[in-house]
Amino acid sequence: MPRRSYDHYCTVSRALDIVGDRWSLLVVRELCSGPRRYSDLFADLPGISTDVLAARLKDLERDGILTKRRVGPRAGTALYELTDSGAALRPVLDSLSVWGSTQLGERRATDAVRAHWFALPLGHAVAARMSSGTATVHIGDTVFHYVITESGLTHHDGPAEQPDLVLRLDLAEATEIAAGTRALPDPVG
Repeated sequence: MPRRSYDHYCTVSRALDIVGDRWSLLVVRELCSGPRRYSDLFADLPGISTDVLAARLKDLERDGILTKRRVGPRAGTALYELTDSGAALRPVLDSLSVWGSTQLGERRATDAVRAHWFALPLGHAVAARMSSGTATVHIGDTVFHYVITESGLTHHDGPAEQPDLVLRLDLAEATEIAAGTRALPDPVG
């Protein structure tokens, strides 16, 4: 199928030609914290069909946003990860997250939720608490960590080796912090 384009000689249009398809930026969101297998992506993108996920991965790989490498016994498992070009979309996702926090509203009965989806909005609250270092966040069984440096903030799967800050939240607390209706709690030891 030929690629659709807005055919506008405009930087925003060109960017949307690459990442403007439905699900594309959510695939990038999933890969912001590190490499993922196809099955992990499929599990953490409820509502996407296997055909659409495969098509988005193929398109994003063709456009240099992600790479696919084979790992495991006889290289049978595909692992997807962002390229430098894909990682450069992080500020775009951060901006969308900040803007979207005012749009979050009440959770609908049909809304899927994954604790790691709160990594982007919670990162702003953590960065406001500490100017540099590492922070591990637990939301139920989900654990991720932030690395905060002069050049910015990144999040990664799993705990930091020796975090400067550890937070334990439940999903309701994470939601309220993400929506800006609750402050970040004091760290735990």
